[in-house]
Amino acid sequence: MIGGTLDRRAVVADLLKERGDLLVVSGLGSPSYDVMAAGDHDRNYYLWAAMGSAVTVGLGLATAQPDLPVAVITGDGEALMGLGALATIALRKPRNLSIVVLDNGHFGETGMQPSHAGQGIELTRVSEAFGFPVTDLITERQNIEPLRRRLHAKEGLNLAVVKIRAENPPRVLPPRDGVHVKNRLRAALGFRPS
Repeated sequence: MIGGTLDRRAVVADLLKERGDLLVVSGLGSPSYDVMAAGDHDRNYYLWAAMGSAVTVGLGLATAQPDLPVAVITGDGEALMGLGALATIALRKPRNLSIVVLDNGHFGETGMQPSHAGQGIELTRVSEAFGFPVTDLITERQNIEPLRRRLHAKEGLNLAVVKIRAENPPRVLPPRDGVHVKNRLRAALGFRPS
């Protein structure tokens, strides 16, 4: 299945409502715009110019903050670029990490060329093969709420692929100053800026 029918902005807004102490790492491009559109927050860590790094940043944050839930919201192109990182995460199995892959089957930031996911690579099956204890393929809006609850539960490592429409809604740009984003996240966690 190339992409899906779900509206990416509505999915992300649903996932981040009543977020409490959830820490969010957003992947390059559209996932960051979607997270920002759902509401800027001190516990959001937006990535710029770091293709393939969202899951590794999420692993680092989950390791450093084991008592807090961490969610990575990224796209299929970026997740595919970080397959080695997914393998490492599967071995480490942090109990507080959830990875949400917004899969439209395209490389949205570079011209909507079909991605590997759009050509048949199934990230849920890859993640299962790596040893992720929980993987979900979400194609229906009614399954977003159970995923939202899981993001907060800290019941174990999980990955969900959410099939979204291939579209580029208007960009809602998050702060571009990486030092500012880092320092405000550190302050939200009770650390002094570095």
